[in-house]
Amino acid sequence: MNNTAKRVSPLFLALLGVTVVGGVLASQDNTAARIAGVVLIVLGGWASSLCLHEFGHAITAFRGGDREVRAKGYLTLDPRHYTDPVLSIVLPLLFVAIGGIPLPGGAVWINHAALRSRRSESMVSLAGPLMNLALGILLTAAVATFTMPAGLAAGLSYLAFLQVIGFVLNILPVPGLDGYGAIEPWLSGPARRFGEKARPWAPLIIIAVIIGIPGAGVAFFSFAFWFFDLVGGSGLLARIGDSLFRFWQ
Repeated sequence: MNNTAKRVSPLFLALLGVTVVGGVLASQDNTAARIAGVVLIVLGGWASSLCLHEFGHAITAFRGGDREVRAKGYLTLDPRHYTDPVLSIVLPLLFVAIGGIPLPGGAVWINHAALRSRRSESMVSLAGPLMNLALGILLTAAVATFTMPAGLAAGLSYLAFLQVIGFVLNILPVPGLDGYGAIEPWLSGPARRFGEKARPWAPLIIIAVIIGIPGAGVAFFSFAFWFFDLVGGSGLLARIGDSLFRFWQ
């Protein structure tokens, strides 16, 4: 086995580095530096979380019997291995910047025939959004536990809020999202064939509804903020972080 299939990708470490630099800048008293810092925290942190999300799928599949994920480089956290970089990283970052909607990112190709059971298949699908939820909880716990500058707390809170939205959105039982992937192994043959046909466009319809129908968007974000409060987040800090991140609006 090539050792490069086992090492953490330098690109992933670079994304973490961008996030850390953002944290330093967000801690400054200068307004411009604080804004730049929050932007870097959110962009670097969200891109890093996309890699961790896919890693969650891959490591669960590896433990469930699919040994091919290591050879494919999925365990290195390298964003280049998670399908097309534009669709997997750039487009989700663009949607976050425009509307605060964290699109599902890349995808790892799992050999489902190698998985030991339907339960393993379900756990592979759930591992990604659960990674987002875990990251959101860790970030909110850090903000609540440690005394930190207001800009840093706001940036981390907004990043945590995006993780929570990512979990809420991706756990929906809609074809193309991980929530559907968790129930798909248990569905009948006709239902699974319908899901395959709906997979390419169903998530886009969900996003279009959230963005295009004001009532739906309000309901979605109201639930997301309620859930964010439930896991210990500060809605006020998240909103401040959002305003600093999308400073042009």
